[in-house]
Amino acid sequence: MASNSLGNLFKIISFGESHGSGIGVVIDGLPANIEIDLEQIQKKLDERKPGSSDIVSPRKETDQFEILSGLYEGKSTGSPLSIWIPNTDQKPQDYDKLKNVFRPSHADFTYLKKYGIRDHRGGGRSSARITAGWVAAGAIAEQLLKNSGIEVISYVSQIYTHKIPDNLSIEQLRESKNPLRCPHADTAMSIQQSIEQAIKDKDSLGGIVSTQILNCPIGLGEPVFEKFQAKIGQAIFSLNAVKGLQFGGGFEMSTKKGSEVNDEWQTVDSQFKTKTNFSGGLQGGISNGMPIIFDVAFKPVSTIGKPQQTLDTAGNTITLTASGRHDPCVVPRAVPIVSALTWLVLADLWLMGNIKPN
Repeated sequence: MASNSLGNLFKIISFGESHGSGIGVVIDGLPANIEIDLEQIQKKLDERKPGSSDIVSPRKETDQFEILSGLYEGKSTGSPLSIWIPNTDQKPQDYDKLKNVFRPSHADFTYLKKYGIRDHRGGGRSSARITAGWVAAGAIAEQLLKNSGIEVISYVSQIYTHKIPDNLSIEQLRESKNPLRCPHADTAMSIQQSIEQAIKDKDSLGGIVSTQILNCPIGLGEPVFEKFQAKIGQAIFSLNAVKGLQFGGGFEMSTKKGSEVNDEWQTVDSQFKTKTNFSGGLQGGISNGMPIIFDVAFKPVSTIGKPQQTLDTAGNTITLTASGRHDPCVVPRAVPIVSALTWLVLADLWLMGNIKPN
């Protein structure tokens, strides 16, 4: 048995493999009469696709999509909306020598042992290639909530040891349109140099994608097992290479006293707000009206060009030197995926809260 769906009322079902004929997603629960901007969907897919710069995988996928159902005269019909994205630059022969090899830190071993079969071509179903469908669905979720006032800002806050300053304004955080998706020019330059060095060293780097949800209404989140952070956690931890997630003050709060991190209430322009936001906009699993802030930690890419010791399916020790088309750092391309998953959670919680869309 496998689980390939996400959400309750706004539900997506993901399908496809890295080197199959294509990938896609079915959205069930999208209300009728929602205007769908196809150009906006393509824009989001273009932000995620490979081959966009010299620091990402050179695989050339156009990610041109087709809506197969659920759309009529530019509006949703209320029936399942299905999106198909063909794979046009797959090279399965690149993986022939890996058919009987367990790559270090990949899903090869676990998939084979769990299912008794695995698609070795680029990882098959375990590949991040399938996230293109999630990004398309996230673009539709964003359009569902386009008049809600909610804004999602995702950006690279750290790669390797290079971290942006803590005091950047919201306006600065919005300006992360460079290939690195980093809102601070000096940090971006240091990141660029480290990624270029990692490429020369045939190695890889990890990092952090940060997200702020602005103007989120009070009351989103359904305790106890559908808390806002629980929904985000399920979505984000479904993304490849994610190893950590923290909200607000996060792990650092474990080293503090309650008097140092409790968010005291005050009134500002007759509205209830907290003086600080260590809780990251969430209390009791429910949005409190403050910005919702979370950080996602990504491990370094598992596929590297350095020789590594591993095993084949017969248990023989071999030395693997990986080749092919891979990202030296997935973090910049993960930014639109994290944003899309956030919109998917927001749309689901919005409908679960019985708030009328738009």
